[in-house]
Amino acid sequence: MEELAERIRKCKACDLWKNRNKAVPGEGNPNAKVMLIGLGPGKSEDQQGRPFVGRAGKFLDELLELVGIERKEVFITNVAKCFLPQNKITEEQAKICTSLYLEKQIEIIDPKVIITLGDVATSYIFRKFNLPKSSITKIHGKIFKVFTLKGEKFIIPMFHPAVALYNPKYKEILKQDWLNIKSFIQKFVLT
Repeated sequence: MEELAERIRKCKACDLWKNRNKAVPGEGNPNAKVMLIGLGPGKSEDQQGRPFVGRAGKFLDELLELVGIERKEVFITNVAKCFLPQNKITEEQAKICTSLYLEKQIEIIDPKVIITLGDVATSYIFRKFNLPKSSITKIHGKIFKVFTLKGEKFIIPMFHPAVALYNPKYKEILKQDWLNIKSFIQKFVLT
């Protein structure tokens, strides 16, 4: 995992590297049974080289605490590993980032549960596991079971924590979604 993180820090495979101070490979338990995937690093993440450390990250910490999980028990990463100035990624950039890095992170960690944070991460994971694409507003907080060569996995799409910063009504929706999956994900984290 550290070797992969080092490759991410040096990556120049697409033009996103030009915007970064520090690449953000991801962090957490390399043997985690629960993996969280967001879109990409914001300004705080770009400065620190760590995922979800800005305002959205602080809310994510609250959500994890709400369900009795610590950050160190899960693995947190993003589709993009470099700062996204407009918080947007092109299809080509996403393809490069996922094929070079995210695919390998999922393979190495082999999580039982993947929680996607936002539409971009959800779209990617749904394509990867051949799930029918649907609007995040219709599928947030639902648990999807998929079968792989390594056994069953569970995909849980969630709204990105940042949405609650811009639209306060989503704060309660997110909290409720996380509370709804609390006992389900605790089975994987606490075993």
